[in-house]
Amino acid sequence: MPGDPTAPDMTTQPRPVYVIGAGPGGLAAAAALRARGVRAVVVEKSDAVGTSWRRHYDRLRLHTTRRLSALPGLAMPRRFGRWVSRDDVVRYLEKYAEFHELELVTGVEVTRIEPAGATGATGTTGATGPAPEGEDGWILHATGGRELAAAAVVIATGYNHTPALPDWPGRDTYSGRLLHACDYRNPQPYAGQDVLVVGVGNTGAEIAVDLVEGGAARVRLAVRTAPHIMRRSTAGWPAQRSGILVRRLPARLVDRLGALVARASVPDLSAYGLPRPATGLYSRVKQGSIPVQDVGLIDAVRSGRVEPVAAVESFDGAEVVLADGSRITPEVVVAATGYRRALEGLVGHLGVLDERGRPRTHGARTPEQARGLYFTGFSNPISGMFREMAMDAEKIAKAVARRARAGAA
Repeated sequence: MPGDPTAPDMTTQPRPVYVIGAGPGGLAAAAALRARGVRAVVVEKSDAVGTSWRRHYDRLRLHTTRRLSALPGLAMPRRFGRWVSRDDVVRYLEKYAEFHELELVTGVEVTRIEPAGATGATGTTGATGPAPEGEDGWILHATGGRELAAAAVVIATGYNHTPALPDWPGRDTYSGRLLHACDYRNPQPYAGQDVLVVGVGNTGAEIAVDLVEGGAARVRLAVRTAPHIMRRSTAGWPAQRSGILVRRLPARLVDRLGALVARASVPDLSAYGLPRPATGLYSRVKQGSIPVQDVGLIDAVRSGRVEPVAAVESFDGAEVVLADGSRITPEVVVAATGYRRALEGLVGHLGVLDERGRPRTHGARTPEQARGLYFTGFSNPISGMFREMAMDAEKIAKAVARRARAGAA
């Protein structure tokens, strides 16, 4: 990733670009900016890079290949293997920050972003002032009363930011142990116990398999919507490469192709409580639901070691009430129910989020009413999150450098 000889000298830039979040998206953006001669300062509320990765369960591996998951300017070591482990991802992110000599500030949380020309927050979802916000840069309000002046801002606080635990009726009455998947590490504490995993995304599916292999006495998997299940690779061909090839095709066409591939490679699990989905694979992706990559779920379901059950409706003391009216009494409930982006306090007043709290723009596209405000890492694409964040980083850096040369970054 060579430097841009036409980019401005970092030592003469009075206001840096602030990158919020030291996960893969933020580090990639900072490295790409630095390569183009733009000073970037990464602000991270925790004390280290890759905090969300450090919190994931022990057995987690990337579902995308090592070669297609590297960030700009540094390949992942071959010794990490094809499917990189959680610990190796953390090692890679640490090395990445060191290799690119990134300017990193830890232990500081940015709580609100305001346009530099604003006289105060509006507290609404609309833009403030007659001119596009961000033309004069941005002010970042951070812990300790800090106010940081930025030429531009890249928000990379993460797709998996704040655990989302449904407010099930009677949840507080449950006499067993209830935890979110973010607090699950390994199956050891649950050996010999009856465990219900709620949610059949990639996290829920893998935790269910982990529990079975780790000695849980019984594992049930609560399913609200039947997932698309696909092999991580078939005859050596990774599913990620298929995702890259089809991501620009019409959803209907990909849905049909996906159905053909599923019938050829994934057995029908309807008799076990996991019917084939009624909605096409890519149509579900467009709605935000990524296919479940099989890391043992198919075999575990077919052997009866993981038992699909209906969705959770409520709790009643020691019992969990399911959508089909049945009641079960697990000792532990692991809620693999996803995360919220939690961007409302940071930028909700700028009119840059949609009704679900997601950024309206992504990558190099910056909101019309908030120029110089960039978002990365807030989608879960079929082509691989790391790959898309790497591409976003290059595009953002190019856009920021172009605006810097024009005197408007």
